[in-house]
Amino acid sequence: MTEQSPPRLPAPRVAASVVPTTNTHLDIAEVTKNFGSQAVLKGVNLSVAKGGTTAIVGPSGSGKTTLLRLIAGFEHPATGTISLNGTPVAGGGVWLPAHKRQVGYVAQDGALFPHLTVGQNIAFGLDAAKLDGGRRAVRTRVQELLEMVSLDAAMAKRRPHQLSGGQQQRVALARALAREPELMLLDEPFSALDAGLRVATRRAVAKVLSDAGVTTILVTHDQAEALSFADQVAIMRGGKLAQIGNPFVVYTRPADRATAEFLGDAVILDAWMEGSLATCSLGGIPVRRPPAQGKVQLMLRPEQIRIASDGPIRGVVVDTDYFGPETTVRIKLAPLAAAHAAAGAAGNGHRYPGGGEVITIRHWNASITKPGTELCLRVVGEGVAFPLEA
Repeated sequence: MTEQSPPRLPAPRVAASVVPTTNTHLDIAEVTKNFGSQAVLKGVNLSVAKGGTTAIVGPSGSGKTTLLRLIAGFEHPATGTISLNGTPVAGGGVWLPAHKRQVGYVAQDGALFPHLTVGQNIAFGLDAAKLDGGRRAVRTRVQELLEMVSLDAAMAKRRPHQLSGGQQQRVALARALAREPELMLLDEPFSALDAGLRVATRRAVAKVLSDAGVTTILVTHDQAEALSFADQVAIMRGGKLAQIGNPFVVYTRPADRATAEFLGDAVILDAWMEGSLATCSLGGIPVRRPPAQGKVQLMLRPEQIRIASDGPIRGVVVDTDYFGPETTVRIKLAPLAAAHAAAGAAGNGHRYPGGGEVITIRHWNASITKPGTELCLRVVGEGVAFPLEA
């Protein structure tokens, strides 16, 4: 079949921030946190540039929210230091309370006061005595903030229960912005929203914060959300940051297999590495900076494996899952050609796998991926090799 263009657990090692910067807003150095005898954070290091957007993503229980609460000033670190704009705010005998850190915080449920109107919720952190114009200035500021988060000024008189979930989250953001924070912390703020509203609200919030030039940290367990929202992604696992980088790098060149599989679907195959070429059931795949020679595990993303009439790899469709714009296709690879397999058996034992693995790819045309169909495949781009675990 001719391919047509588609519509467009080992312990982690401690990761350093992507690129050192002289414009650092937040600096976290060797921070640990324990709850009783349980170590929740185990030496976390993270730098966030001023005006940047960082997403901290990881499974439940990995320490994401605890780290956010330490940054906000709701918890004390056991060891290590936290600095804002080069000034220590926690650790090393220093402690600056939350209300003096110029940090905004939006919780998962918005945490609006149900007995107050929208306007009163937003104005909660404003002190009329400190504003030129008193109460009138407060009302003006509330209107400005509602406009900033794309809500009609008439909503100021409504109660939170009269708003949709997305509107409530925008009000929570407006309330956090009222105090003009330099750093905004978002703790799974979109998780309770349905899929369509979640995307729209996330885009709106990202635009508001970007336009305001506010440094932002988003905590989420949603990989797609992290990759689409931030310019720096930090993967947290077991109380440590396993990898930090821009979204493209962490997705295409994950630090280890656990990170690769957490960030999205991954095709993992046994392979033999010689130089910068990994040979597996999908043929020879180039690898940038391979970590080892000999037996390795090779990772490819499903979208790298294309259906192509001239593809050198053959396989038979086992089953499919239809998702509308794309279909997930499970394919059993055909055994490698006898000459290829024999070449691999010479000299250093069976270097090359013999085929027969079942892999999962994605394709937009469900009509050519029916179970039992033989397909020709081609791999596009580089793979990532991981050394075999001892």
